[in-house]
Amino acid sequence: MLKSGDVVLTKVQFTDTFEVKTRPALVLFEEFDNVIVAGITSNKNMKGILLTKKEGAVKESVIKLNYIFTVSKMMIEKNLFSLSVKKKKEVFESFVGKLKGLK
Repeated sequence: MLKSGDVVLTKVQFTDTFEVKTRPALVLFEEFDNVIVAGITSNKNMKGILLTKKEGAVKESVIKLNYIFTVSKMMIEKNLFSLSVKKKKEVFESFVGKLKGLK
């Protein structure tokens, strides 16, 4: 069962090329076998939340809260690790900050 804060490997369809690749992503939540995730990249020049090897990443990476998408639960290949409570709080606070314009 997937839970918020899990880092998974999932198939991702890119909108600009329609190419499907396997990429890491952070599970935000799951509902009705649809999994809402934030993309993760090893390109540290991108804006986002740093994810270190010490925290479980294969290499230094960035959680991209500006790259959120939905995948079917069937597209998730495996669960890699879960974020610490401290890192989940950092993601939550950053995400809420981006949504403040909805108030």
